[in-house]
Amino acid sequence: MYAHTLAKAFAFEHRPGSDRCRSRPAAVSHRREASMISLSRRTVTHLPETAWTSAKHFLEKQRPTRCGPTSEAVFDAVLKQYDKESVVFVHIGLSDIKTALGEDPYETILEKLRSSFETILVPGFTKSFRTTGVFDLETTAPELGAFSGLFFEDAEFRTPDPLHSILGEGPYRFEDCTVRDTFSPEGCYGQLSRDNVLCLNIGTPWFVSTQLHYIERICNVPYVETVEIDGELRANGTTTQITQRNYDKNNYLYFWNRLGLRDTLVANGVMDHYTLDGLNMLAVRAGEIQEFLIPRIEADPYYLVT
Repeated sequence: MYAHTLAKAFAFEHRPGSDRCRSRPAAVSHRREASMISLSRRTVTHLPETAWTSAKHFLEKQRPTRCGPTSEAVFDAVLKQYDKESVVFVHIGLSDIKTALGEDPYETILEKLRSSFETILVPGFTKSFRTTGVFDLETTAPELGAFSGLFFEDAEFRTPDPLHSILGEGPYRFEDCTVRDTFSPEGCYGQLSRDNVLCLNIGTPWFVSTQLHYIERICNVPYVETVEIDGELRANGTTTQITQRNYDKNNYLYFWNRLGLRDTLVANGVMDHYTLDGLNMLAVRAGEIQEFLIPRIEADPYYLVT
């Protein structure tokens, strides 16, 4: 079934009549045509590697969890190593946390985060805006991750990005950021990188970081486009028509090599990785991962997906 899906994705990527091809202006300079032909050749060269990366991670995701009960004291000792940080951006897998620590996994992990950090930042992503064109800041619930859905009720603020909003509790804010161009250097994820904010994964099967979208944008990788999506933002009792700039790519073919990235980042001292009886904990700083990845992507634009 996955092979069939992958084949469909491959067909879409190269279909002559696709929207991607039709959106190109009719009058294109010879230099632009030559550049696009060169890009097409590079894409075909990398497709076997990127397709294998996607398939490998699909199979990994089907494997049953290997997490078991862990020592809460050991967990607390690991988390305590970062308690000098004031801000943390978290991706949380509640299922493994429940297996590892028992009790109510949401309340348990939230209290531990509150005791360690002044500000907790959580993804509040709503990919449905791509199809519905409607985003209500107060009522549109996050659609990715059980922890985000629960934290939505406790959050003190939410950035008004209809696709990649950030939920937060604590004093840290994004006051000077643009929110209409999600992954621009002037956006919220650019600020996270400049501030070198700690990004923490707890209970995730592999490395999860929205900062990778930001890095792809500033590196202008060839398999990602920046597109404009029109819709309406509802906030504070008013409705505003907006145009949101965000990424577009074929996720079947260009899936990040999360396992390989994790191992490389750990080997180079950029990431900390702990496995507590199967419970994954990953820690990396937004600015440091950008500094590490940029020269590698400049050398190979497909570095993140092969």
